[in-house]
Amino acid sequence: MRRRRPLLSTALATVVAAAMIVPAAAASAPSANLACSGASDTDVAIGDNTTVESPITIADCASAPSATSRVPVKIVHTYIGDLLVSLVAPDGTAYPLHNRTGGSADNIDQTYTVDLSSETANGTWRLRVNDNAANDVGRIDSWSLNLGGSTPADDFSVAVSPASGSVAAGSSAATTVQTQTTSGQAQTVQLTASGLPSGATASFNPASVTTGANSALTISTSASTPAGTYPVTVRAAGNTAKTATYTLTVTSGGGVQIPDIDITAVKQHLTQFATIASQNGGNRRSTTAGYRASVTYVKDKLAAAGFTVFEQPCTSGCTTGAGPNVIAEWPGGNASNVYMFGAHLDSVSAGSGINDNASGSSALLETALVLARTNPTMLNKVRFAWWTDEEQGLNGSRFYVSQLPSTERTKIKTYYNFDMVGSVNGGYFINNINSTQSAHMKAYWDSLSLSPEENTEGRNRSDDASFTNAGIPASGYAMGASATKTSAQAAKWGGTAGSAFDPCYHRACDTTANISDTHLNRAVDGIAYTLWKSAVGGSPAADFSVAVSPTSGSVTAGSSASATVQTQTVTGQPQTVQLSASGLPAGATASFNPAAVSTGGSSTLTISTTAAAVNGTFPITITAAGSVSRTTTYSLTVTGGSGGSCSGTNPNDVAIPDAGAAVDSDLVISGCPVAPSARASVAVNIRHTYIGDLTVSLIAPDGTAYSLHNRGGGSADNINQTYTVDVSTESANGTWKLRVRDVAQADVGTIDTWSLDLNPAV
Repeated sequence: MRRRRPLLSTALATVVAAAMIVPAAAASAPSANLACSGASDTDVAIGDNTTVESPITIADCASAPSATSRVPVKIVHTYIGDLLVSLVAPDGTAYPLHNRTGGSADNIDQTYTVDLSSETANGTWRLRVNDNAANDVGRIDSWSLNLGGSTPADDFSVAVSPASGSVAAGSSAATTVQTQTTSGQAQTVQLTASGLPSGATASFNPASVTTGANSALTISTSASTPAGTYPVTVRAAGNTAKTATYTLTVTSGGGVQIPDIDITAVKQHLTQFATIASQNGGNRRSTTAGYRASVTYVKDKLAAAGFTVFEQPCTSGCTTGAGPNVIAEWPGGNASNVYMFGAHLDSVSAGSGINDNASGSSALLETALVLARTNPTMLNKVRFAWWTDEEQGLNGSRFYVSQLPSTERTKIKTYYNFDMVGSVNGGYFINNINSTQSAHMKAYWDSLSLSPEENTEGRNRSDDASFTNAGIPASGYAMGASATKTSAQAAKWGGTAGSAFDPCYHRACDTTANISDTHLNRAVDGIAYTLWKSAVGGSPAADFSVAVSPTSGSVTAGSSASATVQTQTVTGQPQTVQLSASGLPAGATASFNPAAVSTGGSSTLTISTTAAAVNGTFPITITAAGSVSRTTTYSLTVTGGSGGSCSGTNPNDVAIPDAGAAVDSDLVISGCPVAPSARASVAVNIRHTYIGDLTVSLIAPDGTAYSLHNRGGGSADNINQTYTVDVSTESANGTWKLRVRDVAQADVGTIDTWSLDLNPAV
């Protein structure tokens, strides 16, 4: 039972809020000034007993704020009586919006009217949220600020997640269409799709939504759908029309048909595990009735589907009273080539363990059930395992491996492990990412442009270690536990930098609310992709992997470094691939001997530098191009050279879509020996027919945004201007970005060129 709030404190909070805020219904509506408004739809996680902020920068607002300024706020939270919400002005003055009222009600979705007439308009405004009590977490979903006090026109946005997918001809892909009310009132929008290849159809469930809600898009292909990559336009039509793009890749229908696993079915298993925990003392620890009920649930599902299933008691090395491992095999396939897929089934005693690790157990279970339903011709043997006593020291999997005779160990070609694959602030991590056994897992996530990383946090901390230590190749997916997401990771994956990948790791709040559907969906589809590629019969398309050894080297300017580029045939027949390198610093060249190899072969990479080569560390991308292209990265460090530069220019055009997502133009600064100036220079040349539609920001390497242009200039054409920015608190070296967003309909443009000088001459 949740705690009750004293009635007196609730009444006082209500009086304070009422004294500071003018009811929205009573507000007058002066004409809108777009430069005096802004919005943020970036999620910010709200942890227990923490204070977080979400910023909006107002620039080019020519008038003072209104006495009836409006602040629409959307916060997702399971107990809003825990929350104190304030608007913080640029000078630090706080205006309370919500003061711990509402008790156990869920979520805040309200527009507040605030007297800001004594404030200065331009600067950074912040929505500050303080969670004052334990047991509930949430997030700032979106908020906006209109200093003019007007009632904005009804408007919305549309996006798809994931934004891309790959299917074999004859199968289907799924994504979620997400809508948000960005101003005014919610409205009903009709969803359609165009740009589909021949033989493909699209369906939405539901076909229309009220903005703020989602729809499931399924794209079904036929066996005759031609292979290729297709930009599919998803259109949401209401008072206006908005679009988003889903990139569909269709592979040859002559190969293995890989299913798309239904995330809804996976979540039904999660719900069942949560129910089991709640009925058995609140957890599924290996020694409890909750664990034994979990074993029964998994075993019964598999047996009914046609698997050969058995329980393996852990008779040594496990905690006293621990339940059994569950082992299941699907009939068919070469028994001398076993591909094994596993996840631990137990939880810690603190809670139901839904992300850790009902997520991996459920993803594995549903993949097994889909394998049974589709009943494909098997090329190799598939074995599944749900481990006991992992949380007490990997004991169940270690016992299983210890009982295998050496001949049985050699039959296991790869063990794949899945632990915590639904983390709410998750990343995308692969165990032994550059190994041959990880090629399929990495290929699937690469097809979604996820840029996965090595699972350094999870090394030797889950059941794959039991197999690796016995000499059995292992890999697996994970989305992160208690480690902190970096700014660079947040920039490429989304989420909150500085926060744990799973804020409920080993805590009671690891419930069904502690799951990211997007991460879980990408994990389970990658599991299916890996299983079908490894063990299902057919004529798989030729594929290969590429790696470099060593992965890094250091040279003095004027000398050279060498490494071996290794290729492997992953599926199909060997093929010839051409090798190339990009990302070299000035004064460096790369050569390969030989320049082309048949997969399975290797080549010597030599990177030569001149005495004038720039100092710094540079990621060199090595590309092997055949029927597909695969890449790997070599990190080159140059010392004793020209010292680098504190300035640079990006002359490459970047298209700015109409009313679309923000686009970035990157510029790498390396070898700059001094700190940036308080008067850094940013020269910007943008071609656009209505610059009042544009927001333009400079993004520092750590993700900090510096506003350069915020929808000023009305209908004027083009931006050709040099801005002065104080970036003296930033690190000079790294990737700087010019970020441009078109926020209104009817005009498009291009980032033509831009330059950055961190230390201009005065």
